[in-house]
Amino acid sequence: MPDAIDRYVISRYSKLLHGNFDGMMRGPEREVFLRDLAEDAARITDEELAFLFDHGWRERITAAWLIGADRRTAWRGRIRELFLESGMVFAGQGYCFALARFGTFADAEILVSYLDHYLARPELRYDQAWALAALHHIDADLTTAYTSRYLRPGGLWESWSAENSTDLAFQKWHFDLLCSHVQRAVHAVAVRR
Repeated sequence: MPDAIDRYVISRYSKLLHGNFDGMMRGPEREVFLRDLAEDAARITDEELAFLFDHGWRERITAAWLIGADRRTAWRGRIRELFLESGMVFAGQGYCFALARFGTFADAEILVSYLDHYLARPELRYDQAWALAALHHIDADLTTAYTSRYLRPGGLWESWSAENSTDLAFQKWHFDLLCSHVQRAVHAVAVRR
């Protein structure tokens, strides 16, 4: 299984899965990257994904993006466990992406559990902005209002963001854009099959 790290993490995704591909790549280069992501998401085995989850944050964020791109909801429980644990820097960004791509009430509840715990700890700057953006994305799709409890005056977001400078409007816009890019790529790959 170490070849899974070489194939997916080192050669393709380790530097670009913070959502950086949107700013670092333009036009055809980004389209090729996204097509490869969609194809790899459909191709990677569950054994390879499990192997990636047993390693570092780069492997975990890669696994989560591939799971999210292919909407492999069977991984929801493992993602929930790792996300709420928040044991590795940056990996939560991938978990947020996967949960937003799944986009169900169950996924919203996982994000709510995370936000309830980690927004109450303003000294911790983990993936709170990504989680709120993912929850906002699900709210838009399900026409729910989970995010409103955090964004009201005096809410958890206000107290957390007072100590952690974050442009939430940009974060939400950027997160939606990343999901849109991936959805277009997944659709294009499916149409070609």
